[in-house]
Amino acid sequence: MRAACRSMLQVLAVALGLTAVAAAVANPPERQEREALRVCADGNNLPFSNQAGEGFENRIAELMAEDLGVPLTYVWAPQVMGFVRNTLELRVCDVMIGVVAGYDFVQNTNPYYRSVYALVVREDSELDAARLSDPVFAGRRIGVVAETPPLVPLRRTGARIQGYPLMVDTRVRAPVRDAIADVAEGVTEGAVLWGPLAGYYAARQDPPLKVVPLIDDDSDATLDYRITMGVRRGEPHWKDWINDFIERRQGEIDAILREYDVPLLDRRGRLLDTDEGDGA
Repeated sequence: MRAACRSMLQVLAVALGLTAVAAAVANPPERQEREALRVCADGNNLPFSNQAGEGFENRIAELMAEDLGVPLTYVWAPQVMGFVRNTLELRVCDVMIGVVAGYDFVQNTNPYYRSVYALVVREDSELDAARLSDPVFAGRRIGVVAETPPLVPLRRTGARIQGYPLMVDTRVRAPVRDAIADVAEGVTEGAVLWGPLAGYYAARQDPPLKVVPLIDDDSDATLDYRITMGVRRGEPHWKDWINDFIERRQGEIDAILREYDVPLLDRRGRLLDTDEGDGA
């Protein structure tokens, strides 16, 4: 009996030891030194990032690498379902530059900007609305990305929805760019899109389109969001360093965002003037 108990205890000890080893392998100690800034990014997702380094997240990553004094490297993957699992969680890269606050799959840093959905119309358009509840939308063809917050309130007003897919392989499709082109060509009378996308693509039409940030919306839709960086859980020192970087270089970050025509909100949810800071 005693021999059997000893045997069982030995088996349990081995099992516990293996569990501890597995946990240590799965959650290694946080790195204290970095040979490079390894960024998880989509290689074809302007205005955020692309492999040519033309997005504003590329520019912010360059600032971070300069501040760290290390080279900048990327792991490229389409930002679709499984992106975090296939990049950050595999430890092949260490930070996502743009993540909405509260995103469950990462540890969020402090926000470094705040933006809002916007209505995009042609300059000569009669569609003048600052709220999704405005009855002026009734019967008008309005472009909206599927499953985004503006969809339900626009349907309530009686708008005719022109839908664009949300989750796509960005190497193949660019739904928001298509939505903006449809406004410019008169296929739709307007589009309600996430502010950084709306501002960037509207400004690059010829002639440029009008962008109306929906800061006064009174529908039940959440239209403004704080954007953070995303890191792995269990890396408090890395998160603290990024928070310090954001605080120290917020002015430069804001300047980059303005170059890309991102509508920026202050802490009270009001539009920032072009010369103001405190965008998060």
